[in-house]
Amino acid sequence: MSTIVSLPDQSTATLPKRNYLNNEHGLMSWLLTGDHKRIAMLYLVSITFFFFLGGFFAGMIRLELLTPAGDLMAADTYNKMFTMHGIVMIFLFLVPSVPATLGNFLIPIMIGAKDLAFPKINLLSWYLYMIGGTFVLASLVLGGVDTGWTFTTPLSTHYLNTHVITTATAIFIAGFSSIFTGLNFIVTVHRMRAPGMTWFKMPLFVWSNYAAAIMMVLGTPVLAIAITLVALERLVGIGVFDPAKGGDPLLFQHLFWFYSHPAVYIMILPGFGVISEVISTFSRKRVFGYTAVAFSSVAIALFGFFVWAHHMFIMGVSNYSVLVFSLLTMLVAVPSAIKIFNWSFTLQKGSVTFETPMLYAFGFIGLFTIGGLTGVFLGSLGMDIHLTETYFIVAHFHFVMVGGMLMAFLAGVHFWWPKMTGRMYPESVSKLAAIITFIGFILTFFPQFVVGYLGMPRRYHAYPAEFQVLNVLSTAGATVLGVGYLLPLLYLGWSLKYGAIAGNNPWQATGLEWQIQSPPLTENFLVTPIVEQEAYDYEWLARKTAREAQHVA
Repeated sequence: MSTIVSLPDQSTATLPKRNYLNNEHGLMSWLLTGDHKRIAMLYLVSITFFFFLGGFFAGMIRLELLTPAGDLMAADTYNKMFTMHGIVMIFLFLVPSVPATLGNFLIPIMIGAKDLAFPKINLLSWYLYMIGGTFVLASLVLGGVDTGWTFTTPLSTHYLNTHVITTATAIFIAGFSSIFTGLNFIVTVHRMRAPGMTWFKMPLFVWSNYAAAIMMVLGTPVLAIAITLVALERLVGIGVFDPAKGGDPLLFQHLFWFYSHPAVYIMILPGFGVISEVISTFSRKRVFGYTAVAFSSVAIALFGFFVWAHHMFIMGVSNYSVLVFSLLTMLVAVPSAIKIFNWSFTLQKGSVTFETPMLYAFGFIGLFTIGGLTGVFLGSLGMDIHLTETYFIVAHFHFVMVGGMLMAFLAGVHFWWPKMTGRMYPESVSKLAAIITFIGFILTFFPQFVVGYLGMPRRYHAYPAEFQVLNVLSTAGATVLGVGYLLPLLYLGWSLKYGAIAGNNPWQATGLEWQIQSPPLTENFLVTPIVEQEAYDYEWLARKTAREAQHVA
């Protein structure tokens, strides 16, 4: 019979005084902690701050685009707005969002460990993140950077009225935060799994974060090299990217996109893991094709390093390169499609319920699928020539990253919030927030596909008058979207004091994290679990619940 070692009864009525949220020694106990759960919460607070900062920049962009004339801010100011929006959202929110928060909190518990392999390095990664964020804020105070978040040469190497070096330093430091987090995850998964926790008993959330961690460790140093060369070119004129000195600006494009396209999967892979957990729980079924979904994460990590040049089709690469990278771009969509189809089959004939995390998961599937399908257009040379540098690109990227990653992040936060805090949030308001977010997102970004196809270029603060109606619709949608993002901040904060006690397993989910108390003990487990059942074994859970009911009777 499939069983798991009995864990001590840790009902919420008798919570020990040593759960990780207890603040017996004040703020310093948090700032000097080695507890992965506390570090995850530090990340959650920090990342939330930077998300709303990046959202402020986005709001200013949309306000400028309400009218065709650039009448709200000067062109240079507008350039700084969209640059800072991209830098903050990508490097300080999207890349660390799920791994640094949910991954940090859950991976050790999911595999039966008491912490990550290197607790001090884990804390150091948060401090590096905060130092990087401080440098971004410093560059903003000093006057901002206006090269775009991609730091394209020669804008980033030769123009003097922009604080590239300060911002590049921020990204360089924050990159080491990602590397350390990835290293910690890899070692933890390899070396600290509980007895019986084989690779194919691990939750898919762990698989996804493990694949993303490999990409962090292998890809981020390339970005660090590219940013360092940009800084050296500005400081001492080494000429690596300067044709006048024998350099080649395309070299920067190769270095930057070799990291930055895999970074898309660094951002989205952990989100895939969240969706697998949520869909399995709220359809009461094992994920269809578990092995295929697990290996598809590894396949994405592998293929992700071989498609960077599709960002460069109009930049002078050879026709042969275009052919090869166009084909590879189509192939990398296959493992993502496997996940979508397998989630759909998981839902089939399942006992599907529509709690808030599930609504966010459905939103993820719809928006990410649209983003992925429009990516196929951009991987085709004929369409890419027409659509590159238009708002079609902006819409595609946001459907994947914001519609996909942010919906997954919110699904995960709502799913594990009872475990993280021991409190429930108001279900009716949270469902409303999920619906508002989905509607606001469609209203914001779908019109941008249309104006992009019609030829409206991105990064311009003025545009032809015939595009105004669609831009007004997009700005109105952004207002709705902002409400959808603000609501969770309010009701989740409210729930910390006033929310109903969650209990150990409010969703009746499988997984080790649901077999311990909420919020967890500082050491996670009083007894090291011995795992014998597969992941998502709801038959085992039903037997366990029946035994507990008989014991109470």
